[in-house]
Amino acid sequence: VQLQASGGGLVQAGGSLRLSCAASGRSFSNYAMGWFRQAPAKARNFVAAINWSTNSTVYADSVKGRFTISKDNAKNTVYLQMNSLKPEDTAVYYCAARRTSPQTMRVTSRGNIWGKGTQVTVSS
Repeated sequence: VQLQASGGGLVQAGGSLRLSCAASGRSFSNYAMGWFRQAPAKARNFVAAINWSTNSTVYADSVKGRFTISKDNAKNTVYLQMNSLKPEDTAVYYCAARRTSPQTMRVTSRGNIWGKGTQVTVSS
């Protein structure tokens, strides 16, 4: 399994970015695909996840209403649309995959398959 994240960059507070995660190497039926983030000197935290088969989604409270996770089955790609960005959203963002539910992925990252991160910097 390979996960390739892209789309990070520098944006002003209040702006938007869309991250992409291209997935390959297997069928992702019954998988949760998610986004996590890690700020400097902090733990990697859950952001959002989506069930590949049912499209059910789960979000961290800190991003609810501002971020939207979605996917394109034909392109095997998961997206994270980030609106109303805040300086505290600054972090390296990682995509992840695991044969589990989005709800479980929110609780624990054990067993996640990780992609390389993409830097998101929000200036004030």
